[in-house]
Amino acid sequence: MALATTCPQCKTSFKVVPDQLKLRRGLVRCGVCQHVFSGVEHLRYVDRDEDTSQPDALAAVRLTLLTAAIAVPLNLVFGVAAAWCVARFEFRGKPFLITLIDLPFSVSPVVAGLCYVLVFGAQGWLGPWLAAHDIKVIFAVPGILLATVFVTFPFIARELIPLMQAQGSDEEQAAQVLGASGWQTFWHVTLPNIRWGLLYGVILCNARAMGEFGAVSVVSGHIRGQTNTMPLHVEVLYNEYQGQAAFAVASLLALLALVTLALKTLVEWRHAKELQDAAALPDPAPLAAPPAERTAP
Repeated sequence: MALATTCPQCKTSFKVVPDQLKLRRGLVRCGVCQHVFSGVEHLRYVDRDEDTSQPDALAAVRLTLLTAAIAVPLNLVFGVAAAWCVARFEFRGKPFLITLIDLPFSVSPVVAGLCYVLVFGAQGWLGPWLAAHDIKVIFAVPGILLATVFVTFPFIARELIPLMQAQGSDEEQAAQVLGASGWQTFWHVTLPNIRWGLLYGVILCNARAMGEFGAVSVVSGHIRGQTNTMPLHVEVLYNEYQGQAAFAVASLLALLALVTLALKTLVEWRHAKELQDAAALPDPAPLAAPPAERTAP
């Protein structure tokens, strides 16, 4: 048997350790609503093998995968478009676009999440309008998606811009001279040249989307089973002294990190191998000059 208690404010049940109750004089802090209450008054015995956090853990895994599945394609489209504009064209707003790409690197994720709360929260600029139309952004899945997209959109663009600038636009101009359209040039010339850099950026973007904590923690509200991603669920389990469950979810995150590193290493190896194969090709022989015509005496 094990000891468990229930938060009187949010009705969340979690296991407690008797030694921790003695050290804190019977006070317990809820990992969901952060309410401090007397854990002695709500103690009960439960089976030691009972795991009430399993449905919440599965919901956290589903929300994490859903967030990555939506954020990564959006960042893929934005990254390719932004890299194309920066590397191939000169226009008036180019410095502003580059600054916009670098913005998430210079702003703390917690500050970014707070900005979303100030804009879409109940007391924010758009809060009354969203409440009047029954649209939930903060403390809901849309807020998590917006925060994740903001902190992850520079990765793909920052991988492609130096690559496309180094490759130049000679092949694309040659394709256009031969009559290829813009889409044909992109699909048959540009995309094959940037495919490894694009895949590298997608892997980094996916890793950051799954492991994001700061901005998501601000906008999620820590609603257990609804807005908790895997990193947030690890924090909740740790605060509830469920060490085994927290270690299990953290181990799953570590496994995802190892898979990401393996894919990253594979992409780097394939790209380096293609560069070596291209460098080993012999230079094409120059065309022979046509024989000079003899003139009659």
